[in-house]
Amino acid sequence: MSRTLYNKSLQPAESISIMSKTFLPLRLLSAVVGTFFLLGSAGRGAAEPPMRVAIVGLVHGHVKGFLSALPGNQAATLVAIVEPQEALAKDYAAKYHLDAKLFYTDLEKMLAEQHPDAVLVYTTIADHRRVIETAARHGVSSMVEKPLATTLDDALAIRAIARGAGTSQPPVHVLVNYETTWYASNNEVIAQAAAGKLGDLRKVVVHDGHEGPKEIGVGPEWLPWLTDPAQNGAGALFDFGCYGADLMTVLMQGQPPVSVTAVTQTDKPEIYPRVDDDATVILRYPKAQAVLMPSWNWSFARKDLEVYGNAGYAITEGADRVRVRYRGVKAESETPLTAPPLPAARRDSLSYLAAVLRGQVQPDGDLSSLETNVVVMQILDAALRSAQSGKTIILTPLPQ
Repeated sequence: MSRTLYNKSLQPAESISIMSKTFLPLRLLSAVVGTFFLLGSAGRGAAEPPMRVAIVGLVHGHVKGFLSALPGNQAATLVAIVEPQEALAKDYAAKYHLDAKLFYTDLEKMLAEQHPDAVLVYTTIADHRRVIETAARHGVSSMVEKPLATTLDDALAIRAIARGAGTSQPPVHVLVNYETTWYASNNEVIAQAAAGKLGDLRKVVVHDGHEGPKEIGVGPEWLPWLTDPAQNGAGALFDFGCYGADLMTVLMQGQPPVSVTAVTQTDKPEIYPRVDDDATVILRYPKAQAVLMPSWNWSFARKDLEVYGNAGYAITEGADRVRVRYRGVKAESETPLTAPPLPAARRDSLSYLAAVLRGQVQPDGDLSSLETNVVVMQILDAALRSAQSGKTIILTPLPQ
């Protein structure tokens, strides 16, 4: 039963092509709405068997949100958890009332015995490549927490693994989970940009972050590696810079920037001596710019997006509200519009993953797709090199 979820028709990812200007909005709109007509009626969707998923790693605190939400989600059933730290595994088992039979300490053994449809990866970011490669040898797809990797080299290697390049392995899906992907507000702004309501995009500003991981109480299994540049890639630059890079890449239909300029600093060296806690990143495109502001120094948690075109602007407020103003209109409306709810297949990470594995949604350049997130890593890699060197980095085309 479980193997029927795998989409055997999946082919290696095609090279990113630059389409004509008239066709670009259609591709962007497709990335937002997906192929929802394939989903059929609600009754038919409810009859689908849940996909079988395994958690790999418990050191990334976002796993707590998954375990809390799992009982109310019909898209998946949990068949295994791999965590080599037995004390940590016991803590989670007690807190979430998990059967001891679910737990493994060895990834290979779990994959051989359980044959899950997908693994949900909550390891350090540096471990993503190893887990994805191991799962792919068993024909198992992966969804990892953002960002995709700590280095561009790892991102390109992951892309090759997903394609089955140089092996007899079939291709697998590799998807990246961002909290903001499931914000109706972000999807509404992307849809308005795709529909041309904002005109030609000129400026995008993205604020992401919070008061700092230690300040908000990140756990002892998470904080050490989150503040280790070898395990996390950087500090706030990677932890929150990836959100804006992801959104901008979709807004630009997968086109990478011409150049990246970044400045990082550590305002709290007594807490974060090894990594940055604040960054500003400027992405330059032929006719647009983006300013990303990832930080562990905000007064409160925030994830907001501002998109300005030559015919209007759209600014998100939280997960479901958008402020808009269009050319010729003297002011915004007094009340922000409420973004329409996302379709069922894109309402949350598990529903989306199930729809992708069943072939009901194609992750073609959307916020979670591997194609998009290789470009995200190209941006983060350039931002890190820019901050280290004090120079603007001119991007060169990636190998395809």
